[in-house]
Amino acid sequence: MGRTIPSYRIMLEEELKRWQRFQDVLRVDERAIFEDLMNECRRYASAAGAGCFPVKTEGMFLSTLFAHHKALRELKGKLDCVVTLPGQSVSRAEERTLSPGQKGQCEPKLD
Repeated sequence: MGRTIPSYRIMLEEELKRWQRFQDVLRVDERAIFEDLMNECRRYASAAGAGCFPVKTEGMFLSTLFAHHKALRELKGKLDCVVTLPGQSVSRAEERTLSPGQKGQCEPKLD
């Protein structure tokens, strides 16, 4: 017996094809940005598919929102490293904003 409900990934690609018209009317330099946004949907498709959202675009929006929040936290951690003065340690609150790979990497640069 075959499946009657398409997988999330199949549904995602169908929806992204429908959104292609939006991409086509963007300026040429903005199209790559839009494609990157759609790649974020694809990157988290497994998590969105497991979410079983009643509205198909809900998983897409949550995927892009998560990707943006993740990038924002990484940038904030890097900014905190730059703002931290030489000889100062990173506070507990700032440590929470750093991704696991960044902890311990806030060492002052010697020019």
